[in-house]
Amino acid sequence: MSFTGKIAFVTGGGSGIGAAVARRLSAQGASVVVADVNAPAAEAVAASLPAGRPATVDVADAAQVERAIAEVVRDHGRLDVVVHAAGVDDPAAKQVLADALAAGEPPRVTATLGDDAWRRVLSINLDGTFHVLRAALRVMTAARAGVIVVVGSSASFDAPVGYGHYAAAKAGVHALCQSVAKEAIAFGVRVNVVAPGPTDTGMAARTPAPLRQSLSDGRVRPYASPAEIADIALFLAGPGAANLVGAVLLANGGRFTV
Repeated sequence: MSFTGKIAFVTGGGSGIGAAVARRLSAQGASVVVADVNAPAAEAVAASLPAGRPATVDVADAAQVERAIAEVVRDHGRLDVVVHAAGVDDPAAKQVLADALAAGEPPRVTATLGDDAWRRVLSINLDGTFHVLRAALRVMTAARAGVIVVVGSSASFDAPVGYGHYAAAKAGVHALCQSVAKEAIAFGVRVNVVAPGPTDTGMAARTPAPLRQSLSDGRVRPYASPAEIADIALFLAGPGAANLVGAVLLANGGRFTV
């Protein structure tokens, strides 16, 4: 698999799955724009790549996304690959779940979930995906070529108790991408999703121990590494996945199937 000469834009590229994707793409010959809301993190990853460039982008802000992709086209003349890995969890809700587990009690999250927490998860995970898809497709459909890979979540399928806002956001991401994929393919643009289960990122490291332990199951593979999920993203972005359009690849180590 080679991305030699390709221009790639990776959101959430400053850490975790996004950083692993940026490194994998670069190793396969792509020039990579590493976009992240955390500017120092984006700069650090970009500096480690032979042809990396950082971009500070909050995907919840449509204008920032439009500006960043316009700069890619201005600097390189085109946009070949977009991997959208930016996203957030809800540490406060995770703590409530962990406390309930430790106490042996059912969790109470939804009744106490504030509007700000709801909007944060939806605006970054779902609205952010729309902003990235829209900006990328404005470029790619005009060129009648391009590939977009979005990082979803297996949480959209098993809908973890007390984590409805995250599950809803990611389910919306999957449905959005599948609808957009059927539209975009008429213009030569492929859109697909990888839906990871538990993955050993910084987000997972911040998960309280009781909750993290509840997600560990000796009967299935352990937490995935970011590099393992990145490999799936690169497959979806490559020519070997030419017949995959609107696919949602579940990558949860065998925890469940759909």
